[in-house]
Amino acid sequence: EMAAGLERPQVVSHAQQALNYTLFDCKWVPRSARLLCLGSAARGSGLLQLYELRGGRLALLREIEKAKPLKCGTFGATSLQQRYFATGDFGGNLNIWNLEAPEIPVYSVKGHKEIINSIDGVGGLGIGEGAPEIVTGSRDGTVKVWDPRQKDMPVANMEPVQGESKRDCWTVAFGNAYNQEERVVCAGYDNGDIKLFDLKTMALRWETNIKNGVCSVEFDRKDVNMNKLVATSLEGKFHVFDMRTQHPTKGFASVSEKAQKSTIWQVRHLPQNRDIFMTSGGAGNLHLWKYEYPAQRSKKDSEGAEMGVTGSVSLLQNVTLSTQPISSLDWSPDKKGLCVCGAFDQTVRVLIVTKLNKV
Repeated sequence: EMAAGLERPQVVSHAQQALNYTLFDCKWVPRSARLLCLGSAARGSGLLQLYELRGGRLALLREIEKAKPLKCGTFGATSLQQRYFATGDFGGNLNIWNLEAPEIPVYSVKGHKEIINSIDGVGGLGIGEGAPEIVTGSRDGTVKVWDPRQKDMPVANMEPVQGESKRDCWTVAFGNAYNQEERVVCAGYDNGDIKLFDLKTMALRWETNIKNGVCSVEFDRKDVNMNKLVATSLEGKFHVFDMRTQHPTKGFASVSEKAQKSTIWQVRHLPQNRDIFMTSGGAGNLHLWKYEYPAQRSKKDSEGAEMGVTGSVSLLQNVTLSTQPISSLDWSPDKKGLCVCGAFDQTVRVLIVTKLNKV
């Protein structure tokens, strides 16, 4: 037991910084030791801060104030040369910023009638194939896909059908972007709905309901054939869907895990090993998980149709960092085990997760 304990990954607090505003999202700047924090100032404006990790401390390089509170951001649709940052704000605006000259956005569109809760990008950073695209999910019930090279109009718009009540969209994620043509968007809603939109056919490919508000969805990787999807919920449960095999009526097989009593705010897969992921919780904790595949990933049902077989999830480590929810989480794309998280105690923390090669 002791020996096994020594081999387990440890979550080490490396640097932390108290903030004087409500932090909603934090992201590593690719190919750098820098990170961005964004949120809402007390006076109702938006704040974007750029920090640099210098040893065990975070040095503030720049602070930019914007008219509306900033809710979410992504680098996923930009080139490594430009490293432009896309944000969604409380006014429903999608803006793209050149951090070298952040006074005026390089792209701006009033994308939604209400707050943009979630954003994701694909086709940038030299990852995957196809056009650079940004997806936004909003309280107005719509999910929209944008190509920053096209002004004003989304390239796709997923709205509630006529007569269907609009649900608050809490989370969006791209997947299946392994060639020029294929691409999907997964969206999670406040009523437990999960919807998978196929952007190639412009049709709803699959939907399910996990009975609780869906706080976060993420594919284990964007730039491969759909493999796994994790969805986290309001009631402390998360679900891992095997996305390799879609059964004609049962859809995708899934395994669920009740991690805790409180909300699981976020899930983020380790970029260097997609079978390891971290969840962040409402009780200020982080859980590190590993997915184990089954011996056979699919089997035939009585009719001869292929159906997926799920594996199992094991807890590698957990740690409590705060008395408040950890609402944002991001792994460094460049340095394995380097992680940043933001909590509602108005603190941003940089963590190092050790021994990830051993699991």
